[in-house]
Amino acid sequence: MEDRRQHWEQVYQNRDPSTVSWYQENPARSLILIEETSVAADAPIIDIGGGAGRLVDRLLEIGYSRLTVLDLAPTALRQAQERLGARSREVTWLDADVLEHEFEHPYAVWHDRAVFHFLTDPGDRDRYVGQLTTAVEPGGHVILATFGPDGPELCSGLPVQRHSPESLTGCLGSAFEAVDFQEEAHHTPSGTIQHFLYGRFVRLSD
Repeated sequence: MEDRRQHWEQVYQNRDPSTVSWYQENPARSLILIEETSVAADAPIIDIGGGAGRLVDRLLEIGYSRLTVLDLAPTALRQAQERLGARSREVTWLDADVLEHEFEHPYAVWHDRAVFHFLTDPGDRDRYVGQLTTAVEPGGHVILATFGPDGPELCSGLPVQRHSPESLTGCLGSAFEAVDFQEEAHHTPSGTIQHFLYGRFVRLSD
């Protein structure tokens, strides 16, 4: 964990959040997918690896009220809190590694854009899915965005695991049912294009 934490701390200490390759001023596809779950405005939603991202801003703007952002880079969380100002007190901030954190309550929506594809070790992916199974309530929704089959092989200097609909479905296993897959060509701040795959799943009842 410490190596991962150190890496991402250095990224956010040395780069403006608006210049990193995964930056989105308006995370439109994530917003649409969350709204398509039809969860109530006060349903608990968690953004895994949300860091300094702007999804939490947009969710607050449209009325969602039980938001949690988890990231293992304290600097990224602090940047988001400073940007939100007083509204940051409406959000729960978790400085933690998703593979190790003990979640205190289940979530209706688990959103992850670009954490899962950094898990190149099958054991880490299994641990992640174990966390999902524990932390998402039966009937709850999982939105995973990873690099697709045509996506880059490296990001932020780290190797990634690209995914197809079949591989994502296989990773999540029998506790989750695939609902929808969408592709997105993400335009990075530097002008390159990264191909993402978004998958939405439902947590089945035990």
